[in-house]
Amino acid sequence: MSVGSEARSPTPRLAFWYDRDKRAVIYQIALVAAIAFVAWYLISNTLANMASRNIASGFSFLQRESGFAISEHVIDYSAASSYGRAYLVGILNTLKVSAVGIVLATVLGTIIGLARLSSNWLIAKLASVYIETVRNVPLLLQLFLWYGLISGLPGPRQALQPLPDVFLSNRGLKIPVLEWHPVYLIMLVLILLGIGATVGLSRWSRQRQAATGKLAPIFWPALGVLFGPALAAFLIAGAPFDPSLPKLTGFNFLGGADLSPEFFALLFGLVTYTAAFIAENVRAGILSVAKGQTEAALALGLSKSRVMRMVVLPQALRVIVPPTTSQYLNLTKNSSLAVGIGFPDLVSIANTTMNQTGQAIEGIALIMSIYLTLSLLISLFMNWYNKHIALVER
Repeated sequence: MSVGSEARSPTPRLAFWYDRDKRAVIYQIALVAAIAFVAWYLISNTLANMASRNIASGFSFLQRESGFAISEHVIDYSAASSYGRAYLVGILNTLKVSAVGIVLATVLGTIIGLARLSSNWLIAKLASVYIETVRNVPLLLQLFLWYGLISGLPGPRQALQPLPDVFLSNRGLKIPVLEWHPVYLIMLVLILLGIGATVGLSRWSRQRQAATGKLAPIFWPALGVLFGPALAAFLIAGAPFDPSLPKLTGFNFLGGADLSPEFFALLFGLVTYTAAFIAENVRAGILSVAKGQTEAALALGLSKSRVMRMVVLPQALRVIVPPTTSQYLNLTKNSSLAVGIGFPDLVSIANTTMNQTGQAIEGIALIMSIYLTLSLLISLFMNWYNKHIALVER
């Protein structure tokens, strides 16, 4: 018999406990089963204990009348509203302070971060002292400080006036506001469309520069596309501009928009605290860009503003965005400290609801799920933005 015709001996099959891949699958199945068993045990045990003590369970309480008032609410609310609507008011209040706080903290943090890199010794040292002081004092203490300072301000008759028609007193901050007109909604839509058109114009300019080497000036065209249609709609509607100005009447102000002492203290504390961390992110991101990049851009004749906008920031954002995302999440979650100064955010309203209904488990579960959802949405958006601005390696 030839060698080629010899029967080949079959490869021995290993037992599954010697196969690493199969063992990994078994371990994962066992881990999932263990977690499911622990969750089932805890939930069933909790429900059994609640039933034995005649404690109601479930979320049907959200449909019952709340019976308590809320001092600040974005939507209509009264003591006759349901607990579910009270939770919605808390969510909107949390979103309001978080959204405004993120924008203001980003602007202030960027300014302070750039100030710390300033060649002016005094400006750099003042920015450094601010960052080191604010970051190392607990946020709750800072909120108590700002709330105490605002509460100690003079009354409305002796209110401070830092700007025309802007009043600061122990009743909070009063600012002018425009009376609503339907054309404002049309203007907002046109501006949003203009933003999209401006992005397309910017991409066209970059592609043209890459193809021809010529830089197309797009500042004035982009400005016209962004605000031109909205301005035209405003003029066609008769230029409705009717500001509501705060005026002292009796012992309080009437008109304008009112920022309560609790909201103002919370917003101010969150912005100043978070901005100190964002400033360090900005400083680290700019310092991560090699100095040779700046020197080469200046040697080509670019102005300092263009060097920062076109050379430094596109590279620095890769370092700035990821840690800044964490600061946005921290600001949103830190807004729960509003309960310490009496602002009716989600946690404060949930605490009142749990005290009245006795359903603490459901209340805590709602708080956790809502904050988890907000955090995931912020993370998804920032991850998308981070991927969008990432430099593509060639």
